[in-house]
Amino acid sequence: MWAFHTPQPTQPPLLFNPPRAPPKLPSSSLAVNPSISTSTPNNNQLIQSLCKRGNLKQALKLLSHEPNPSQRTYELLILSCAHQNSLSLAQSLHSHISENGFDQDPFLVTKLITMYSELDSLDDARKVFDKTRKRTIFVWNALFRALTLAGLGEEVLGLYGKMNRIGLPSDRFTYTYVLKACVASECMVSLLKKGKEIHAHILRHGFEAHVHVMTTLVDMYARFGFVAHAGIVFKNMPVRNVVSWSAMIACYAKNEKPFEALELFREMMIETHDSVPNSVTMVSVLQACAALSALEQGKLIHAYVLRRGLDSVLPVISSLITMYSRCGELELGQRIFDRMEKRDVVSWNSLISSYGIHGYGKKAMQIFQEMIHQGVSPSPITFVSVLGACSHAGLVEEGKRLFDSMRKVYGIIPSVEHYACMVDLLGRANRLEEAARIICEMRIEPGAKVWGSLLGSCRIHCNVELAERASHRLFQLEPLSAGNYVLLADIYAEAEMWDDVKRVRKLLETRSLQKVAGRSWIEVKRKMYSFVSVDEFNPQIEEIQSLLIKLSAEMKEKGYRPQTKVVLYDLDESEKERILLGHSEKLAVAFGLINTNKGETIRITKNLRLCEDCHSFTKFISKFTNKEILVRDVNRFHHFQNGVCSCEDYW
Repeated sequence: MWAFHTPQPTQPPLLFNPPRAPPKLPSSSLAVNPSISTSTPNNNQLIQSLCKRGNLKQALKLLSHEPNPSQRTYELLILSCAHQNSLSLAQSLHSHISENGFDQDPFLVTKLITMYSELDSLDDARKVFDKTRKRTIFVWNALFRALTLAGLGEEVLGLYGKMNRIGLPSDRFTYTYVLKACVASECMVSLLKKGKEIHAHILRHGFEAHVHVMTTLVDMYARFGFVAHAGIVFKNMPVRNVVSWSAMIACYAKNEKPFEALELFREMMIETHDSVPNSVTMVSVLQACAALSALEQGKLIHAYVLRRGLDSVLPVISSLITMYSRCGELELGQRIFDRMEKRDVVSWNSLISSYGIHGYGKKAMQIFQEMIHQGVSPSPITFVSVLGACSHAGLVEEGKRLFDSMRKVYGIIPSVEHYACMVDLLGRANRLEEAARIICEMRIEPGAKVWGSLLGSCRIHCNVELAERASHRLFQLEPLSAGNYVLLADIYAEAEMWDDVKRVRKLLETRSLQKVAGRSWIEVKRKMYSFVSVDEFNPQIEEIQSLLIKLSAEMKEKGYRPQTKVVLYDLDESEKERILLGHSEKLAVAFGLINTNKGETIRITKNLRLCEDCHSFTKFISKFTNKEILVRDVNRFHHFQNGVCSCEDYW
């Protein structure tokens, strides 16, 4: 196995002690402890020892009797205040430091800013910075780091501009913090331009050889979804470490490019000689396997995780649970969960979500209640998972009760994601007016997720009036998203409003928007195969098409009726049927029938919602060929067996 050494960031050099100020009287806030002997001429070593043992209050009392505290003494006291999470003691110590003339020591200033950051007192951190007359790059970096961790990216970038104007050169830590600041404010698109400017600054000042800076740059582009930009930065890196490889793999995995994530992982294993994947790498690789329903590859990764001893790392275990469930092996995911010695809220969330996407809403609710009984506090993501589970199973009243309990019982303020789940829950159940009322009563801006949930529900139940209202807002919020136009056109087509279908399609053309092409994946003998509609490049395409035509003709005799209404073109029925047979999921099913053994389950992943005809077709296929077929679309899992789907046509 290849080894890889990750260089550790160097620390700013310790500065010499500044000239001591004249001894002052003990601060009134640091009371004298009569039990402590004051006969020792220098108490610095004793104070430092007390700090290391965690006796902060005793160390502070002894500090009152030390006329010449050293820089090291103050440093350990600052660190102890942060570790013991005591803002009041931190402020008292800060006063003592100021009285002794150390408040202008750049090294201690950086420590004070970091201390206040860890104590969630950014106002105090800003005051320290503002009062510092000589601001070294380390002082600037300390404040950049504090503000970035607090999500105040715009403030960091404003200060960074000020620092550049006074002519202070950046170092590699500066670039790391300001790049992170670009994505600290929930990836505001307006900050992407700033990120590109910083990228140019990095290149102009010769920092492209610094692996930590370039890795952060990869991550910045990845967070904005600019995968091509991230790939170029990664490709041009003269030096890479396990963190940079992991960042690029994560970029692919989180931006709907699981194929590329797995390919890059293979490349990493072949090319690197002094690094091995760590737990962060494996989480991203498992996410890619889950996205593709690549069960056999996932099992290989699981074996590697066991060999590396990473099966005790909670994020890795949670990713394994998710991977198996999204590959259709819910029992394997449950078995991993049952064997866990320690479970955090993330692992519970993984299991709840797993049952949810398979349509087992009541089981997901049961696991949620068990988690609460075990004393694990739910997170906001927990409610996204359990509300999603209720939505897929049609558990409307249960979902409404859960939503109400968020604020009343658990003190969690619902976010846009939770409102989107509620709109989806009510919309799927054809309670569209109630869903629209929830949107009107929201205390926060609904945003694209909420309106998108409403539009998707209108598509299911062909509600033209609400669809037009939702799409009008979506066209404003997401003017470049072709999917919203396609959904509206689908709804008009269902209502046989063909002039409106043409109008929406014309809008797509004039705005140069293209709908996302349907794509399906299937794993056969540990190799992934991808299909797009009317795939001309697969070497077995003629055999696949012949099989589909034959099966379609035979199934029509058994009652299958092609649902040509999903084809939005003005064509005759035979031509529409031909187009339907070219859908990517049908091509993948036929490929699976040709290339899998008898009794072997066919597993397919679709990047869009399964269309009504493909759903009906696959039900017939499962009975006609006596095959179990698992299809995971963008919403949920469909288990097709003996002519029946697990979703019961509720998806």
